[in-house]
Amino acid sequence: MNMAKRLWMRLLGDYTGEVIMRAAEKAVKESSWLPNVHEVLARCDISEVLGLPSAHAAYVEACRAPSPKKEYKWSHPAVYFAGRATDWFFIANETEQKAFPVFKRNYDLLLQRVQAGETLEIDLPPALTDGVETPLTRDEQKARLKGLMGEL
Repeated sequence: MNMAKRLWMRLLGDYTGEVIMRAAEKAVKESSWLPNVHEVLARCDISEVLGLPSAHAAYVEACRAPSPKKEYKWSHPAVYFAGRATDWFFIANETEQKAFPVFKRNYDLLLQRVQAGETLEIDLPPALTDGVETPLTRDEQKARLKGLMGEL
């Protein structure tokens, strides 16, 4: 029994407890038998366990997202970061046969980071200020211009 526990611990040591629990729950729901370590491992590598879309669904989302990309409501920040790493221009102008493998590689790397427990967040630009500035009057503009010319 101890050897079996050590084996499970060694094989599942790369994943967080949350990922292992979700994978085990999914394996139990989809099978009439308790899962073995192989079934749990197979489900740990699936993006759905973490609530992320599949690589192809993420690619389609990245292709269809409007600009500005940063402000789009992504299904998960990993999709945005994979698209950005792949290059938006490349995704938009190349065929799926060329662009998807590059996107998938970037997405898989991000998926590994998420599986390791890293949280990804998109930095949104600051909102506009509440105050509305009124333009200077003609006289104020002339006075400022004279001041600037005097500094030269």
